[in-house]
Amino acid sequence: MSKPLLLQGGRVVTMDGARRILDADVLVEDGYIKAVGRDRREGRAKTPAIDCTGLVVLPGLIQAHIHLCQTLFRGLADDLSLEDWLAQRIWPLEAAHTADSVHASAMLGAAELLLGGTTAILDMETVRHTGAAFEALESIGIRATAGKCLMDAPSSPAGLREPTDKALSESADLCARWHGAAGGRLRYCFAPRFAPSCTGPLLRAVSDLAEKTGAVIHTHAAETPVELELVKRETGHDEIAYLDSVGISGPRSALAHCVWVDKDGIARLARQATNVVHCPSSNLKLGSGVAPIPEMLAAGCRVGIGADGAPCNNRLDAFEEMRLAALIQKPRLGPDALPAPQALELATLGGARAMGLEAEIGSIEVGKRADLVVLDLAGPHAQPEDADLVSRIVYSARAADVRHVIVDGRIVVRDGMMKTADVAEIRTNANKQARRLRRAIA
Repeated sequence: MSKPLLLQGGRVVTMDGARRILDADVLVEDGYIKAVGRDRREGRAKTPAIDCTGLVVLPGLIQAHIHLCQTLFRGLADDLSLEDWLAQRIWPLEAAHTADSVHASAMLGAAELLLGGTTAILDMETVRHTGAAFEALESIGIRATAGKCLMDAPSSPAGLREPTDKALSESADLCARWHGAAGGRLRYCFAPRFAPSCTGPLLRAVSDLAEKTGAVIHTHAAETPVELELVKRETGHDEIAYLDSVGISGPRSALAHCVWVDKDGIARLARQATNVVHCPSSNLKLGSGVAPIPEMLAAGCRVGIGADGAPCNNRLDAFEEMRLAALIQKPRLGPDALPAPQALELATLGGARAMGLEAEIGSIEVGKRADLVVLDLAGPHAQPEDADLVSRIVYSARAADVRHVIVDGRIVVRDGMMKTADVAEIRTNANKQARRLRRAIA
């Protein structure tokens, strides 16, 4: 259990219902936010404090589409379309993973995320060794919902394809082991890769398992026209409609990308309250397109944000994703499209909804989990100091501005330094495993 902690004297961006920005202290007890305000009761004077004078306190940022298993592939799959990126680079590298390399990849990615102010992730691992990723996540202290990737369709690559029953039984076992572990900080998700790599029976079984266990479903959808055409040819349905027909929809489901969704698809996503996860850097780098996020938000869709994997980004930086999410819509729809407050919501409450945790994280409110980020915006790039604060966070701030990070009331980053792991050791292990992976596919 974490010790009491007081974040004292900061500018607090609450993201509560009124979107209040307060000059306030934040009191943390037993991993939860106990109070927000300037209450000076005697007991508080004895609580260990972090001086946040001149700093900004934010809800921990949430990335609802990450592939930690791919962190070691950074820089190995540049300048390719999605289909070539997968077939030529990513799938062979994933097939070469060992438990040690999955662990090293998760540690490297999680360290980058925490140091950059991301406190919670929805993560899709590869087909094997997902337990090793959970062990890394447990030790480093990030909040994570992660799942084993499922690929059972005959068209899936031989190195990753599994029999349907084996894929499902292993997922169920992982869910039994990890869902709710580390005091609820770790959860399991069922993670079919995308419709073309999964059979209908597997997708229907995933829907049933998620309903039974209370887990979320994490998959990809409508990322490229090639994907849409493939699903249409194989199923006779539009991809969003097909996923809905097999139970991959609704508030328990998170669909990454959704770049190529028409008006009917947007209306369906809104009606079903299915979560969309926008990945602007990935969609730009792979040339996939620009997702119609303002149209989705206007229709009432639930939208979060994520960096995707390191080889299609190549940074797991929530500040970069917020900035890009706002900027790329403006040439298409005008300068008022997706303003800064909406972009910040994607990276906080939107991600919380996608993870099924909106009652626990995503805003600074009494009773919620103490996942908090403290920013130092004193650098020249974020001045003048009296400019609109949300604008400074979305358009000017960067990962290097993160000073302190707290997850579940525990300090995991202090003064820009990891407190839960040795970054030099992580880097050494990651490079060792990355070299082995490159040799394995050479």
